[in-house]
Amino acid sequence: MTQPLGSNRDLRDEIRDYWSDRAATFDAEPGHKIGQGEEQAAWQALVQKHLGSATGRRLLDLASGTGEIARLCHDLGYAVTGLDWSEPMLERARAKVPAAVFMQADAERTMLPDASFDVIVSRHLVWTLVDPAAAFAEWKRVLGPGGQLLLVDGDFVTRSWVARTLARLSPRRSQNMNSRHQEILSQVHFAQGARAEQVAFLLAEAGFTDIRIDTDLSKIHRAQARQLGWRRSLIRHSEHRYAISAKV
Repeated sequence: MTQPLGSNRDLRDEIRDYWSDRAATFDAEPGHKIGQGEEQAAWQALVQKHLGSATGRRLLDLASGTGEIARLCHDLGYAVTGLDWSEPMLERARAKVPAAVFMQADAERTMLPDASFDVIVSRHLVWTLVDPAAAFAEWKRVLGPGGQLLLVDGDFVTRSWVARTLARLSPRRSQNMNSRHQEILSQVHFAQGARAEQVAFLLAEAGFTDIRIDTDLSKIHRAQARQLGWRRSLIRHSEHRYAISAKV
């Protein structure tokens, strides 16, 4: 992304501003807001499967966005802190989960104390990371001994011919927002798609252990089908989506 001469803006600034501009309509876009009932139960089951009981543990929700995962984890019994780079996103998260603490910061450079959390979770953050190796090392530092990590993400770049065909038939963002999205995507580390094996390798390099890849998100996808519609639902089923859990 070409910057004006003398500008000190970088890719992280562009990412922050892009998500800030999407904040007002973010929850209205299919797949972002977690629906009550079946979908919430499916998400909670995934969290419990990988993290076990909440028991009041300190949880850091990285890239909280409008606070959907923070809300879900708070309801499970975690003491939740949410962190996001976009203040407009945080305004919505604070209104949604008043009992949680929300802070504005870069998820790759949290500035949080060592061993200050028992659990870190993120949803759809990894694919946007500029420097995942440094980010994973940072997250390991923030977790205490025995801490747990749960990442829910996917490869949103590599698509089958079926997915490409269906995507052309689905409603799109404005041309401006789509262009900004593609410009950012072309510069992040996983510009060719965040594959689970690549992410797991970098987690191991950062010192995480007991790394497990879970590609069975079918219960969540089934629960989302109604709000997504048949085209987007088929696209979602065809994508490489996964959860990765790990320990310190």
